[in-house]
Amino acid sequence: MLTGVPKETLWMAEIDQEREQQRPTAAPRRRRSRIVRSSATPSRRRRALILLPLGLIAALLAVAAVGGWALFLRPDHQIPAGQPVQVEIPEGSSTAEIGSILSSAGVVENANMFRLQSRLEKADGELKAGVYDLVTGMPYGVAITELKRGPKIKYTTVTIPEGFVIDQIAQRVEDKTGISAEEFLSLARSGGAEEFPDHPYLEAGYKGSLEGYLFPKTYRVKEGSTARQVIEMMLNQFDEELATVDLTAAQEAGLDTHEVVTIASMIEREAAVASERELISSVIYNRLRIGMRLEIDATIEYILPGNRFRLRSSDLEIDSPYNSYRNKGLPPGPIANPGLASLEAAAAPADSEYIFYVLTGKDGSHTFATNEKDFLEAKRLSKEVFGR
Repeated sequence: MLTGVPKETLWMAEIDQEREQQRPTAAPRRRRSRIVRSSATPSRRRRALILLPLGLIAALLAVAAVGGWALFLRPDHQIPAGQPVQVEIPEGSSTAEIGSILSSAGVVENANMFRLQSRLEKADGELKAGVYDLVTGMPYGVAITELKRGPKIKYTTVTIPEGFVIDQIAQRVEDKTGISAEEFLSLARSGGAEEFPDHPYLEAGYKGSLEGYLFPKTYRVKEGSTARQVIEMMLNQFDEELATVDLTAAQEAGLDTHEVVTIASMIEREAAVASERELISSVIYNRLRIGMRLEIDATIEYILPGNRFRLRSSDLEIDSPYNSYRNKGLPPGPIANPGLASLEAAAAPADSEYIFYVLTGKDGSHTFATNEKDFLEAKRLSKEVFGR
């Protein structure tokens, strides 16, 4: 016990001490969190995570559906169904190539679907080459069955090059089909409009010859066909091709169809470079206009056997209506069977003043001239190039 301190003071100190012990201890200050809490509940977040891939999957499925439709179901063409059509499947064609051929002809709607259907039916490798008479808009399964069976009718492919004469055509037809060349020539040399009345322009033909009108093209000749049927096929093709040619300029120049075909045949035999067809045509037109002999070597070659690089002087004196060195105007008929490009050039010549042309290029190109001086210079150049 302390001494010298009043009791009242000690009593007050004890009371203050008791109060101090009874005061609650202050809680420590919490540190404020920097984490930003989402307002969404955990369940909402889980649903969002689930819906995101579902939406993506749906979008991908939609894209795949559109792509699948475009690839397999969308028609490749708008060709009406039910029309007869002939198609050729070449040897060694793949299923994809066959599908493309059939689709292009309108036989099936979609080439990719044909390929898929063929694979599903395990027909790959069993589809046969050949020429088929089919119908547009056929079901895939029916088309596949037809190609597995093979063509019902056999065809032979015969290609007639531009510029062939009837003798060459007759031999080519015999070699490829077995049809007698003699039978073919008996009709082609003198049959004319009498044997083929559906083609009235043949009345102008020289002595009934069909030279110039047997259109050069690749034909499919049905097994068992006759020479008459093959010739009719070629004449029909000529009709189709000529119908696309604008004859206005030729008619204005006073030329008929037979004369246009005759000019076209000379162009076919003379022009080795395609871009020169119209120029050669213009030389022929210009010479006819001024009454100048054509003097075209190809007209002599037509009546001479064999093939010569240059004509001899004696050749130019041959007594024949086809000799354009002796006779003015056009020969009596075509000297070959021209293609479409030559027919078009004969009907619409270039606008030029040329009256000469000389072979001066080893590629078959010519030098054209408007006067004799330039013509003689071109002949000199030709001798330099060819040495003869």
